[in-house]
Amino acid sequence: MERPAWAPRGIDISVPSVSRVYDYYLGGSHNFEVDREAARRAMEFMPGLPKIMQANRAFLRRAVRFAADEGISQFLDIGSGIPTFGNVHEVAQSARPGARVMYVDHDPVAVAHSTAVLAGNEDADVVAADLRKPQEILASPQVQRLIDLNQPVALLLVAILHFVEDADDPYGAVAELRDALAPGSLFVVSHASYEGLPLPQERAEGAVDVYKDIRNPLIMRSREDVARFFEGYDMVEPGLVPMAKWRPDSASEDEDPYSYSGFAGVGRKA
Repeated sequence: MERPAWAPRGIDISVPSVSRVYDYYLGGSHNFEVDREAARRAMEFMPGLPKIMQANRAFLRRAVRFAADEGISQFLDIGSGIPTFGNVHEVAQSARPGARVMYVDHDPVAVAHSTAVLAGNEDADVVAADLRKPQEILASPQVQRLIDLNQPVALLLVAILHFVEDADDPYGAVAELRDALAPGSLFVVSHASYEGLPLPQERAEGAVDVYKDIRNPLIMRSREDVARFFEGYDMVEPGLVPMAKWRPDSASEDEDPYSYSGFAGVGRKA
């Protein structure tokens, strides 16, 4: 298999990666045939997967603009993935010049590509680290250089918590991060769920099995389980809602039933 120039040495390009599959759904070019094959297999069960990913990115952009409008100028995006059009740093820095953005991901392709995209941007950086080890993230020199935890931060966990199994204690990791944030910080989450999907759960499980096969289990949580991540935060209106319903830009923003899958919300630390 030909290794493209953007693929860091040492990564196994015969194994699919969640962030490269996501990149494919969004129409990006940083994916391999093995990723595209996994994506197409999942889409046989859930044809609306690209639509879900687009709705997720659109929610992310609205939430970043909201945070910037609320006066927040620091963004910590964990599980940031491969940069695509309308990234956090682009949205944040156009809404609030000088905003500082720290990306965190454990996928080497995502980190390498982010490094290339951010070259020359003094106010944005990327670090290779894992959400399951919050202290490593918070103690990393890159994070400490860019992010002042004594000031409000927008903490983004967008489409990442559903890749953390209960055995790895996602609630504990989220609580550790929350405790490190200053009052007035915002917590931005989107999460996959069987609730709201426009197809029977049995069929959706076929797509979930594809993620299990590529050793990246997708943990579908209920609205109640997703709401638990917001303990210690006050929910911002309209609360925890289907992705397309979180402060849409227009009344009939998205008629595609898949864009109402999963849950999205923003909390504020008191």
